[in-house]
Amino acid sequence: MWSPTRQEGPTKIVGQAYTVRFVPKNEPSKAKIEGHYIDRVPPGHVLFVSGPQGVINALYGGLMSRRAQALGAVGTIVDGRIRDLEEHRDLDYTVRFSPDSFGHPIFVPYLRWQTLTLGVKVFARDTSSVSPQEKLHVGEVNEPVTLQSPEQPDTVIKPGDYLIGDVNGVVCLPKHLAEGVLALMPSQVEADERIAEDLDKGKGFEQASKEHRAHVRKVRDL
Repeated sequence: MWSPTRQEGPTKIVGQAYTVRFVPKNEPSKAKIEGHYIDRVPPGHVLFVSGPQGVINALYGGLMSRRAQALGAVGTIVDGRIRDLEEHRDLDYTVRFSPDSFGHPIFVPYLRWQTLTLGVKVFARDTSSVSPQEKLHVGEVNEPVTLQSPEQPDTVIKPGDYLIGDVNGVVCLPKHLAEGVLALMPSQVEADERIAEDLDKGKGFEQASKEHRAHVRKVRDL
């Protein structure tokens, strides 16, 4: 199932989160929308779909990607399983879905994902051929969603948070921190570029790092 290779491809996605949470069928739905959630995805957003831990059912399929693409969504991240892998690959659309391992740098919750495909660049917990209808239904739409990870039980993705994904993984940047984080990035990027140049010239990493990272802006500088 894991074909053709993992963690490969140039795809990058950046957008604000539009969240959907699946719950067991015996749990009442609190979704405050009429119709299907996929018809409400705002243009330019990243669809974040979550489901209960340990569920073998796929939460998301190829038709959902087709509709999200038509609405102008940036991409999809699924904290759970998906199906129709080949259909996602054939679409010119980015789909990412989560694995079991996560981490976080500094104050930004960092979700580490595994790349499954080349064509559509899929990140996944796993795939499944089983639809969600028998076991699950949509419980909430565009409400805060807790990451289904025992390693990060307090990580919450809120509507409007920024989701940034590439071959290295996915970062959730809380909306209220975005302006400050963006202010820190230029000096860090410049320092890394200069360190890389020095390493190519034969300079040791410790020396290059001390020279160029001494003036990198930090959270305390905000």
